[in-house]
Amino acid sequence: MVSAFDPAEITVAILAGGAATRLGGRDKGLEPLCGKALIAHVVDALREQADVIVICANRNMERYAAFAPVCADATAGFHGPLAGIATALQACRTDWLLTVPVDCPRPPGDLAARLRTHADPAAACVVRGEPLFALMDITVRRNAYGRQVDSFEADVDVRGVDHAVRGVFIRAPWIERVGADVEVLATFEDRPVVLEQGTLVVASFHPELVGETGLHEYLLRKV
Repeated sequence: MVSAFDPAEITVAILAGGAATRLGGRDKGLEPLCGKALIAHVVDALREQADVIVICANRNMERYAAFAPVCADATAGFHGPLAGIATALQACRTDWLLTVPVDCPRPPGDLAARLRTHADPAAACVVRGEPLFALMDITVRRNAYGRQVDSFEADVDVRGVDHAVRGVFIRAPWIERVGADVEVLATFEDRPVVLEQGTLVVASFHPELVGETGLHEYLLRKV
């Protein structure tokens, strides 16, 4: 049964409690992108989608509090997205909780509406692992480019970006299958490494580790 969308019944929790090991431990949500912190982009994109927005974090509480109320993880340390979700559930006073990672700077403007409209309160789903988004029609082979010690950097020509994008391949996956609605924006050694479907863009490499913002700016221009 399709249900009507009402922002008053949804709490959005932005998960910002990661260790950010690939950024050398810097707090990812406070890193700048196009003149403002990542957390600011996410909050702005979700502001009209729910009456309540909270940030789940475990450091820099005062800085995060400038953007939205902060919920601290119940246990010290970095325990992954599930720890943040557990904290958000304890704070949630609405019927529905929507979780969004802080490193998704521009989630779809109708994300909450789409998920809520098609939600079935009687259904339950158990997913192995800790995915936060699982919507792109592709198949990948994890760590196909090698182990951590095999990491490397390369320049990649990406359609829609006006310069070569420098990326760091760390335990990078191969894209083995691309769905009919997925566009390949870049290849490396004849394999797709940047793909787009709707408002989603994914890459096999990490541009942010070398200060590269071309892909993020491309995504922001799309929406």
